[in-house]
Amino acid sequence: MDSLFTILSEKNKAMGSVSISKKGEMVYNRSIGYASVKGGEKTPATTQTKYRIGSITKTFTAVIIFQLIEEKKLSLEDKLSMYFPTLPNADKISISYLLSHRSGLHSFTDDSLYLTYYTKPKTQKELIDILAVTAPDFEPGKKTQYSNSNFVVLGFIAEKLTKKTYSQLLAERITNKINLDDTYVGDKTNISRNECYSFSFYNGWVAEPETDLSVSVGAGAIVSTTSDLVKFIEAVFTGKLVSDSSLAKMKTIREGLGMGMFRIPFYNRFGYGHNGSIDGFGSTVVYFPKDSVAVAYCTNGQVYPMNDILIGILSIYFNGAYTIPTFNKINITEADLDKYTGIYSSTQIPVKITVSKEGTTLTAQVTGQSKFPLEFDSKDVFKFDRAGVIMEFRPEKKEFTLKQGGASYLFSKD
Repeated sequence: MDSLFTILSEKNKAMGSVSISKKGEMVYNRSIGYASVKGGEKTPATTQTKYRIGSITKTFTAVIIFQLIEEKKLSLEDKLSMYFPTLPNADKISISYLLSHRSGLHSFTDDSLYLTYYTKPKTQKELIDILAVTAPDFEPGKKTQYSNSNFVVLGFIAEKLTKKTYSQLLAERITNKINLDDTYVGDKTNISRNECYSFSFYNGWVAEPETDLSVSVGAGAIVSTTSDLVKFIEAVFTGKLVSDSSLAKMKTIREGLGMGMFRIPFYNRFGYGHNGSIDGFGSTVVYFPKDSVAVAYCTNGQVYPMNDILIGILSIYFNGAYTIPTFNKINITEADLDKYTGIYSSTQIPVKITVSKEGTTLTAQVTGQSKFPLEFDSKDVFKFDRAGVIMEFRPEKKEFTLKQGGASYLFSKD
């Protein structure tokens, strides 16, 4: 495990932390990279570094909701109209539908409008007003489709029901109960509190924009450490936070999703947990019930695919076959990249992609989206692992093929 994380760090392929516990006892804890990079000043990450955990927040929210159900303050059959009647189909959407992503509420983070306000504070009323005028994706209960809107609304329902803030509910119902000292609703990143920024790699680590976490609330507002995350998921599965019957409902998978968690397969094993993504952060927490093993990985700098790192972590821990990557780098000069730069368009999809260079790094930018770095893979082939993008250039024809998610698109230079 040390060898894997050492090479990831040395080759600038990842930054982050990993924790593994067995029956509540920590068996591995390691951090690599930096919490902050500003000019020549770098703050190394430690095992106390706190990361924005994105959608792992949803598991915390689900626990709060099931606690309220156990206290008979709420039921799975209660309708959304009892709390927010202005939302579309509120009289048909149950708490159960919200928890299991079957409400049909459109995920507000998927809209282009989201990019105009995600770095600014939002009140509960402002977010509800945004959701109220957004057309639903389908009739409640007709199918399962992941939507951040569901858990934003669940967080607000818990606030309305208890007359407490989500931050207060998190502290009273979870973190104070099981002594999670480094888990709370985040605010502007504060390095003095061991919080970290997130980064992309362009000839060095470059800071990403910050979401204002008032926008994420019950769907993605928590910051935590990996050691706290393994304590949390272990507590969920050992009866310290919810009853066995509530846990059984959370674990019931329908069309790929449970209520605040997923089923995560790993060869002949399976675990339960959640992953998260916000700004440049990525996170996963998973619990393997038969092994009593909890694993958490959080990253604030992704180059090598996070899923490949998780496969490495689990393969090494469970003594599976695994070869540590070597990342032998090919030296490319700035002049080598000139033949690829330009503005490209496609007859297959209505977007333009601008390919440019920053030093010895090739970059690509889709119209209206953020720029991303391309890593050299082989002759005339570059990739962006985080999004599963492969770009195969044919410079003599002034074109490239973009491959992503099993689809291929031909782009030609304008």
